[in-house]
Amino acid sequence: MKKTKVVVTGAYGRVGREVVRAVLNTDDLELAGAVDLRGQGLDVGLVAGLDLQGITITDDLEGILQTKHPEVLIDFTTAEAVLKNSVMAINYGVSPVIGTTGLTTDQLDELHILCEKKQIGAVIAPNFAIGAILMMRFAKEAAKYFPHVEIIELHHEQKLDAPSGTALGTAQAILEERGELKQGNPHELEKIVGARGAQVQGIHLHSVRLPGLVAHQEVLFGGLGQTLTIRHDSLSRESFIPGILLAVRKVRQLRQVIIGLDSLI
Repeated sequence: MKKTKVVVTGAYGRVGREVVRAVLNTDDLELAGAVDLRGQGLDVGLVAGLDLQGITITDDLEGILQTKHPEVLIDFTTAEAVLKNSVMAINYGVSPVIGTTGLTTDQLDELHILCEKKQIGAVIAPNFAIGAILMMRFAKEAAKYFPHVEIIELHHEQKLDAPSGTALGTAQAILEERGELKQGNPHELEKIVGARGAQVQGIHLHSVRLPGLVAHQEVLFGGLGQTLTIRHDSLSRESFIPGILLAVRKVRQLRQVIIGLDSLI
């Protein structure tokens, strides 16, 4: 069996360790390298809670691309690092699978243009949990009948961006179905600015950051005499692995950027 060679950036992080463990334990994948600014010099197997692998964490992504010739880059770094990593990978003919959130519209456009020029596929997903993708799909369907909706997303206290990419993606899916709608009392008064959360074309988004949380989201719909709640909970970062592996196995067949897992499932 030919194995797909994978390099993981952000390998020392919490999701990165899960990704490394999954790659090492998956028969059709081979770990070509592990990159992070933290944990340099440590054996990535030990960092991931496994046996020694003879692969140490390094900050030299380009060195791995030049010498190990991976086919796929899995990136769970930061918004500041992901664009540089992805552009470098694409220029070496490597397909990025990106779970890092916070990319701007201009940065996404740059990746779209580069992938089309190089005929390299990429997958960018704000959430790799397949249950979260289904939640977004169900929310879009519900919006046909319940146009009044608010979104509450809850994450661990170390998450940098707010609202989450999943919340924004959910709002966009709902807007595709119902369009802009002014919700609530037109004379509503916020006694404290931000009390009603952020707003995207009438949809209020609320972000919670607390220790003990992983990744959770509620989509609350209100109608005449009834409410509907659609909720997804990632109870551990293992929940992202099936979606990541799905993207890794399909990205080499693509020739453009795909946003979200929805079109892959």
